[in-house]
Amino acid sequence: MIELRIRTASPDEAEAVLAFWKESAEGTSVSDDVHGVTRLIARDPEALLLAVADGLIVGSVIAGWDGWRACLYRLAVLPSYRRRGISTALLRAAEERFAALGGRRADAMVLEANESGQRLWTAAGYAREERWRRWVKPLTD
Repeated sequence: MIELRIRTASPDEAEAVLAFWKESAEGTSVSDDVHGVTRLIARDPEALLLAVADGLIVGSVIAGWDGWRACLYRLAVLPSYRRRGISTALLRAAEERFAALGGRRADAMVLEANESGQRLWTAAGYAREERWRRWVKPLTD
């Protein structure tokens, strides 16, 4: 059993978070840089939740709340720490945050090709929403 602590990220951890995502998360985002992570934390200091064990970042989830919707991004666990309940603990913390803010439903972004991620979300009680598709337009070159 590991001693796990769930806490919010600080701006000075941006590089460590990016390194963690590079090793642990599926895919990349246009916001995957120090400026993107520090901007997220400055905008909503409670959004980026980290799971820390043995002095390491072993998990993350972005629990974004815009006052209307509760959105989950970047649920990831360090490969050597998987299957220890870390994603469950992160999701519990995110869902508690949303409930305290008045959220009524949480939406998760999951890559189509991420089959293990889809199994995880299903096991956590989330269901694929077939009626909606994501539409994207880059705002930068």
